[in-house]
Amino acid sequence: MVPNGVLQACSNAIGSTIAHYRPVSGGSINEAYCLEAPKDRYFLKVNDVANAAPMMAAEAEGLEQLRQSGAVSVPEVIEMGIIDGVSYLLLPYIEEEKASAYFWAAFGEALANLHRQSADTFGNEKDNFIGSLPQRNHQHQDWADFYREERLKPQVKLAVRDNLLWPEALRQFDLLYQQLAEICPKEPPALIHGDFWSGNFLTAAGQEPILIDPSVSFAHREMDLGMSLLFGGFAPSFYEAYEKAYPTQPGFRARAGIYQLYYLLVHVNLFGRSYTSSVRSIVNKWANLN
Repeated sequence: MVPNGVLQACSNAIGSTIAHYRPVSGGSINEAYCLEAPKDRYFLKVNDVANAAPMMAAEAEGLEQLRQSGAVSVPEVIEMGIIDGVSYLLLPYIEEEKASAYFWAAFGEALANLHRQSADTFGNEKDNFIGSLPQRNHQHQDWADFYREERLKPQVKLAVRDNLLWPEALRQFDLLYQQLAEICPKEPPALIHGDFWSGNFLTAAGQEPILIDPSVSFAHREMDLGMSLLFGGFAPSFYEAYEKAYPTQPGFRARAGIYQLYYLLVHVNLFGRSYTSSVRSIVNKWANLN
């Protein structure tokens, strides 16, 4: 249920009375609602947990960073705040269409254009979140250092603390860390979405790709591509268009697991040991333990 104070704040932001609202799918972290006003509809996230406000602020900042790239479309942040301990984020409600071949090609090209946005270092000016977990973005000159220190190690530490890995995990991860510089090809930092799976984009009117729920940083661009393949992948025309616009270096598909490792560790820490065997399989392969 949306608190009356939040509804009033949303009404003030859009300059119109909200006739009614209904719950909609919005992921596993926040409650989500479609708000219906006389002339338009809006998407509202609400959450009363302690870190909801910084999570929503990081989401808004990530959307703005993607928007400023000029490479992709994102929803406009209309309003956000905290009322009576409830954090909220108000966005336009985007009607979806069924994705066509045109959509997938346009989406692949758009992602390639996003990845051409670069910076002097890997990381970002602010930390943010991956799901509901903190994500550090301390800046590094070297990708292997960034991936080890800001992505893998924090998730491994959390998983070990909660006894979600296996007895030799720390030693085996140390062996893997030594291989990262050789596994990942040298590339400039790329602006990435950071949580690039099928639940985090929309097919808007006119087959326009819209990115949502970002976890942005300047990272290796193969992070987004690896994540996209983790749960079945996108249409082949998406990857064909991406490769035409910004070809990956040889062997990407073979090393995709090294980037998926981070997201699988996140899933271990969010959802439990059902993902541990996948983590272990990747570590065994790339730390030369098989």
